[in-house]
Amino acid sequence: MKLYDKIFSISSDAEFEAAALELFHRQAEECAPYREYLSLMGINHTEVTHLKDIVCMPIELFKLRDVYCGTNPPEKIFTSSSTTGQVPSRHMMQSLALYEQAFTTAFEQFYGAVEQWSIYGLLPNYLQREGSSLVYMVDNLIKRCGSGGFYLDEYGKLLADMAADPKPKILLGVSYALWDLAEQYAPKLRDTIVMETGGMKGRREELSKEQFHKILTEAFGVDKIHSEYGMAELTSQAYSKGRGIFFAPKWMRVTLRDVNNPMRSLPEGSRGAINIIDLANTSSCAFIATQDMGRIYADGSFTIEGRLTGAEIRGCNLLVQ
Repeated sequence: MKLYDKIFSISSDAEFEAAALELFHRQAEECAPYREYLSLMGINHTEVTHLKDIVCMPIELFKLRDVYCGTNPPEKIFTSSSTTGQVPSRHMMQSLALYEQAFTTAFEQFYGAVEQWSIYGLLPNYLQREGSSLVYMVDNLIKRCGSGGFYLDEYGKLLADMAADPKPKILLGVSYALWDLAEQYAPKLRDTIVMETGGMKGRREELSKEQFHKILTEAFGVDKIHSEYGMAELTSQAYSKGRGIFFAPKWMRVTLRDVNNPMRSLPEGSRGAINIIDLANTSSCAFIATQDMGRIYADGSFTIEGRLTGAEIRGCNLLVQ
C-alpha cells in the first residue's frame, strides 16, 4: 500500500504509529533541515522505534530553509502571512492533489459532504496577498459546493447573498473581519455555521476565545462559534465545533512539550507548547514544534491558549541560532 493510501485510511493508533515511523525515517534522511536538526540534537533516527521518541522540528525553519524532500520540484509554494519586516514561512508542496485530498477528507470527516453546503469566505487579508493555502482551500471547497463565494468588505452584499441562499451555509471568516461584521450589522443568521480562523492580525484587540465568541454568538444569533486551526506549514486542518475545543483528522496528532526542553513531553491536561504530527506533510516535514501554547485531553482534543513569547522559545532555537 502506498504511503498516501495509508495516511487517509488510518483507523487505529497502531496504524498511525506505523505510518508516522515510516515517514519519520524517510524525512530524517531526505529533509536536510530536519536531518541537521536531529544531528545537532544527538539523535540517530535509526534508533527511534516508538512514536513517543520522535522529536519535532522547530517551525521557524520554514522561514529560514527549504524544508523539502519531494522527488520532483514543488507544484506550489504556500507562504504565511507576516507583518512588515518579518520573513514569511514557505511550505513547498509537491502535490496539490494531495493537499486537496487532505483538506476535503478532513472537512468531510467533521461536516459531511462538501456539496451540501454553501461556503462564504470573509478573508480580506488572505485575499490581498499571494500564496495563501487557506484561500486555496476555501476556493476549492466553494467550487465543489457550487455556491457561496469570497468577500472583502462588501458586508451588505455578503448578507444579502446569504439571505437569498436556501442551502445550509458556512461563514468562514478571519476573526477581525467577523468582529467588524458583528459590530456594524449584528445580523441574525439562519441555517448558518459561523467559523472563525486566523486571529486578529493586529487589526483589533486580542480577546480570550470565550469573550470573542460571546460577542459573535450574540451578534449573529447562533448558539456557538466553530473554528478552523491550520497554518501555512501544515497540509491538514483541525476543527472546533464550539468552546474552542479542536479535533484533528485521523492522520494528524497534537502533543505537548516543555517550553524550555523540546525533548520533554507533557502529560494530558498540562499547559505547554504544541507539537503537531501531520502525516499529510509527506514532502516537507511532518513533525513540527509550533509556537502555539495549549492543552491536550484524553480524547485527543486540544485547545489553543496563546503563543510563545520570544523569551520562551529557548528550547527550540538550537538550529535557528
